[in-house]
Amino acid sequence: MVRENIMKVRLRIASACARVGRNPSGVRIVAVSKYRSLREVEEAVESGVFDVAENRLQEATLKHASLSPDFGNIRWHMVGHLQTNKAKQAVRMFDFIHSVDSIRLAQEIQIQASKIDKTQNILVQVNTSGEKTKSGFTPQDVKEAIRIIAGLKHLAVKGLMTIAPIVQDHEQARPYFRLLRELLNEVNSLLNTQHSMQELSMGMSDDFEVAVEEGATMLRIGRAIFEG
Repeated sequence: MVRENIMKVRLRIASACARVGRNPSGVRIVAVSKYRSLREVEEAVESGVFDVAENRLQEATLKHASLSPDFGNIRWHMVGHLQTNKAKQAVRMFDFIHSVDSIRLAQEIQIQASKIDKTQNILVQVNTSGEKTKSGFTPQDVKEAIRIIAGLKHLAVKGLMTIAPIVQDHEQARPYFRLLRELLNEVNSLLNTQHSMQELSMGMSDDFEVAVEEGATMLRIGRAIFEG
């Protein structure tokens, strides 16, 4: 089932890319494996999805420790809220941390990454909808925040992340994805960072086609991969 679901997701991504003249190779599927079995994760990897995400550090650690060495090519992504006191574990485990939502967290990740001489790939989370239940910098504050975070030498700021609100019509999510893309362009234009940021982590099972049309490069997809 997982293999077939991934094929369907890839076809939907290709169709969305065709509508806006994008190359599907520029869109990465990140399989969100929260509450999924180890075998389901292995099936996703066997189907060519090498980016696996978790919302919770404990669950990710258990899966990482249980996978056979044959699955050593997985890139692990942290997509849930990360507390500063969990930064040490996160830095040792994840290739990407999507949910950097405060300067304090970025500074703690910097401290922990420096201890193991690692450059940690991160994305800066933006609360594009303004919902009080969501974490992230406001669109007004994110440029100054990135200016500060980009100066932390053990962090590589690769781009931005957002979570769109739950809507009945997927089209209603478009403004939030478009805003994130516009913010990325503005930050790249205004800030003298060492490398321009390229990644837009946005779009999930219900709205990823709209996110692709608006420039998403990382899609955080769980249910559309793991459920029938």
